[in-house]
Amino acid sequence: MSLKYDILKPEIGARVYLDRAGIGNPQVAQQLLELLETHTVLVFPGIDLSDGEQLALTDALGGRINIATRIAGLEREKTAEVYQVTLNEGAAIEKEYVLGTFFWHMDGLTVDVPPPKATVLSARHLAPKGGQTEFASTKAAYAALAEDEKAEIAGLRVLHTVTASLRELMPPGALDAARRTLRHEHPLVWTRANGTQSLVIGSTADLINGKSQAESRALLARLLDWTVQPAFTYRHNWSHGDCVVWDNTSALHRVLPYAVDSGRMMHRTTIAGLESVA
Repeated sequence: MSLKYDILKPEIGARVYLDRAGIGNPQVAQQLLELLETHTVLVFPGIDLSDGEQLALTDALGGRINIATRIAGLEREKTAEVYQVTLNEGAAIEKEYVLGTFFWHMDGLTVDVPPPKATVLSARHLAPKGGQTEFASTKAAYAALAEDEKAEIAGLRVLHTVTASLRELMPPGALDAARRTLRHEHPLVWTRANGTQSLVIGSTADLINGKSQAESRALLARLLDWTVQPAFTYRHNWSHGDCVVWDNTSALHRVLPYAVDSGRMMHRTTIAGLESVA
């Protein structure tokens, strides 16, 4: 059984034609993991998965993790296995964390656990304007750096903080103690056990060890600009029922701004990470 797919862009993205009946097939799961490793972002157009089917797809691709228990640094005993991402009034998620996804980021960099391997996101309700999701390959961006630039950043380590990720939204004094303690240090270049190398950057990247704040911000901004250039990015224009899976360890992502009262609703599940950045 061989999956049919189209390559969306040479460096990132593939459109996969998946029969929902094959979600639990181990051979299909292995092919999807191989496609994810190669193309970073997999799009399943109009597949319209139920929550149960989305959980089954998540479990087929790896161990499931419930990231909602760590939103705002609070341990929650009871959170849904399918996590609703929305700015709708009355939503369980803190609004500033959804607004923070308007900026390029990678999940799980401020806590001392392996970052999630991948995310599964399904469109339930769309915003009339905005709400597209963009992805940038940190793997392709690193590979394309000049050798002298690779040498310049080799061995550098970066402090990632929630404070940095929210600095565009609220003053540091407004952050509670739980948020301020969410910080972790990672190498700027992640070399995985299989030899894959990628940049570890994004909105949580705060300071580079051994450099001033100005030097840190300038270098991190330059690397971010390099990574999000068109050659390494893919923008998904959602249609109802679309499902997208992306490799969180090899990509940044962000959502284009949409109105608080737009009704946009996405259902998210997360595949646990197996390898720490450090």
